[in-house]
Amino acid sequence: MNTRKVFVSSVLLLIGMYHILSSFSYAANVHTMERIRISEDGTHFVYATSGERFVPWGFNYDRDYKGRLLEDYMYDEWDTVLTHLAYMKQLGGNAVRIHLQVEHFMLGPEEPNQTALQQLGKLLDAAQEIGIYVNITGLGCYLKDQSPDWYNNMNEAERWAVQARFWEAVAQVASGHPGVFCYDLMNEPIVGGSGDGWLPGDGLGGKHYVQRITLEPGERSREEIAKAWVDTLVGAIRKQDSQTLITVGAIPWALTFPNAKPVFYSEAASENLDFVSVHFYPRGGEIEEALTALAVYDIGKPLVIEEYFPMHCSFEEMNHFMDEAKDLVDGWFSFYWGMTIEEYAEKEEKTLGEAITMSWLEFLRDKGAKITHGDADITN
Repeated sequence: MNTRKVFVSSVLLLIGMYHILSSFSYAANVHTMERIRISEDGTHFVYATSGERFVPWGFNYDRDYKGRLLEDYMYDEWDTVLTHLAYMKQLGGNAVRIHLQVEHFMLGPEEPNQTALQQLGKLLDAAQEIGIYVNITGLGCYLKDQSPDWYNNMNEAERWAVQARFWEAVAQVASGHPGVFCYDLMNEPIVGGSGDGWLPGDGLGGKHYVQRITLEPGERSREEIAKAWVDTLVGAIRKQDSQTLITVGAIPWALTFPNAKPVFYSEAASENLDFVSVHFYPRGGEIEEALTALAVYDIGKPLVIEEYFPMHCSFEEMNHFMDEAKDLVDGWFSFYWGMTIEEYAEKEEKTLGEAITMSWLEFLRDKGAKITHGDADITN
């Protein structure tokens, strides 16, 4: 029998059992899905009630293997979403990072999309049933041609106002939900430059993951702009949710420019951020340089590597980087794009990328098993 069909059937049976035994499963998940908070000494994550350490180990679920964003199939292919969440859990993940698009969650400058928000709530409920925490990353404009003109043509103040409404609406849905690990205000925001608009460059694989927060810095410093933006969006979230952790997924410029200082994690800008999130892709032969760059983001708050993948280095070098970073890093998010190890293995002809991804998932499964059982140095 087809491996995918067997796995899907198993997942659907599991979900059905959750609904049939709803009273029991709800009680169990309330216990297992404690809210996550920062430890008393401010250095790592703990479960809010038990105080035991929590190390987020999970996956970016930014698209599927067909290149589709979550909003493209989370309605008509809901069972697919459930299957993907369950498989990430099966791989050893305890957290998933989802990426929400502005054009899908805002119908206009002042009108949140209630249908999308309801589906988000449904996804959060499903993740809790499966037992996987959710990192909600927002304000995506990954498909440039789908970003609405009304949003693209706004000035800074107008755009920030829409972004604040987006986050207030999302936080209203997620508030009080113990399975929400954090809100990530935006994926890879940058300050500076304006020649090619809000979405710089040509994107990666047709998707624009980097976004500017201003086109007119004026006399303001980069740190001043970052602080004003962060404080605006954090304020919007805190109107609805006073507890869930907040972060920003930043590009680690210190990896490219050794003397670069953090902008979003400067003392002023990070005042209202609960922990540090950086995206790290070390280069082969430069692991020590990567570790030096990582240390720049050790600012006395928990540090999460929110994206990593052996894009420019070997598995062995990445594993070395991870083990050497154990004293700095408090959580890890790699990638899962909806195709299982078994499905990759079934393909008689695999592209190089598919072969690498299959092996990488195997690596993460084995590494995650050690981490979740407390056997890896990385969790000490």
